[in-house]
Amino acid sequence: MKRRSLLSTTALLLVASTAGCGSYPPPSERLTTAEAAIRGAEELGATKVPRAALHLQLAQEQTQKAKRLMDDGYNERAELTLKRAQADAELAIAIAKETETVQKAHEAQAKVDQLRSAARKSK
Repeated sequence: MKRRSLLSTTALLLVASTAGCGSYPPPSERLTTAEAAIRGAEELGATKVPRAALHLQLAQEQTQKAKRLMDDGYNERAELTLKRAQADAELAIAIAKETETVQKAHEAQAKVDQLRSAARKSK
């Protein structure tokens, strides 16, 4: 009798835990945030920087995968995928900004070198 009660309890817990998986809310806000990060990366020119473009592409692919997961009812997995997508998009933004900053620093250094050279010639 105890064994039957234990099996019934185990079966009930299994059904309850399975039912809980379907009640995870769609990660709509996370989707919006990830898509905004992707747009930000595109606007900053991440497509023109190879390393940034790679992470941007990963973010786009992960967002599409998350949408499919949401359509299939796998909202928790979709949210995790969207977190990765957002992280990749933000990394693309950081790489694009870094590339622009390094380029501007090189240009400024070239101007400094040019001015120093002109100052030496005028002496």
